[in-house]
Amino acid sequence: MKKSILCLSMCLMMPFVAAQTEKKQGEQHQSSNGISRDDNDKAFEQWMKENKIPMVGLGIIKNGKTEKVKIYGALHGKSPAPENTLFNVASLTKPVTAIVALKLVSSGKWNLDEPLSNYWTDPDIVQDPRNKKLTTRLVLSHQTGFPNWRWMNPDKKLNFQFDPGTKYQYSGEGFEYLRKAMEKKFNTTLDKLAEELIFKSLKMKDTSYLWDEKKDALRFSEGYDKEGKMYPTVKTSTANAADDLITTVTDYSRFLISVMNGEVLSKKVFNEMKTGQVVTKKGKSFGLGFEIYDLGDGQIALSHGGADQGVQTIFFILPKTKDGIVIFTNVDDGYKVYEKLLTEYLGDYGRKVVEIETK
Repeated sequence: MKKSILCLSMCLMMPFVAAQTEKKQGEQHQSSNGISRDDNDKAFEQWMKENKIPMVGLGIIKNGKTEKVKIYGALHGKSPAPENTLFNVASLTKPVTAIVALKLVSSGKWNLDEPLSNYWTDPDIVQDPRNKKLTTRLVLSHQTGFPNWRWMNPDKKLNFQFDPGTKYQYSGEGFEYLRKAMEKKFNTTLDKLAEELIFKSLKMKDTSYLWDEKKDALRFSEGYDKEGKMYPTVKTSTANAADDLITTVTDYSRFLISVMNGEVLSKKVFNEMKTGQVVTKKGKSFGLGFEIYDLGDGQIALSHGGADQGVQTIFFILPKTKDGIVIFTNVDDGYKVYEKLLTEYLGDYGRKVVEIETK
């Protein structure tokens, strides 16, 4: 069920509601035209209903703090969804895995440019000498040469589609390769590394790579197709470095704030993370685990999107101003809310992102 990276340019060019509520950034209760936030919420919920969007989880970050967490829609199609509703966030898993690796780099326990073959070599490519070129840096910037997933190949085997380090190609396989190397090196699992290095210290009690039936079932937002048909719930028993993280808007916002505030990485590694490693299109590049948008005047946005069956998720954070937005949806075409919310809450910066993606 795992898909390729969310193509934001395609998503942002989809039709959206034309009229958007104008609001000054920083106002919490009332906009400049006298419309209250409650009225805006009701209008948004009506728009969701008209556009068949079952649920939207929204997190707004201002000045390095969570300003707003709001879950629009009903849980299990019945009661209003609580603030701690759980979402499968698809490829928003990758930035978390990236920070696990980069935190190990910050502490001197892992090396960005050491060959991963020192710890792990996939049997499918053991005879290909290019496996010696694979490094954490190339994985986190999607320059491994791997397909997104090996099952997309006719023979279902992993292969190099070009020499590592020569160009960009999004790959979940790369992150899984990194997971196996780290697990070999540290003799533990990725979920335990993440718990020790990130989740415990940030009090992300509702975040896990693994499905917990007792904890997750009652608060989980099931995914839907465009016609309203519910997909089977993915219940992972082994951590996937690239996909299927379960989390809440509050937890994931807390994670992003810690990244922006420089709480989890050394200054040197943080600067590496937000430095473009490979250009993906005009105005955009991939750093280490994060997409980077050049917004002009020294301002950048760090971002990542996620897309699976019944999942469309995305975030944008601005390290300079420490503002950001987190958007989780549980439907195939949930991307329809992106432009509306980006321009509503990130203003000119949100419009610049749209401009980069649609030109």
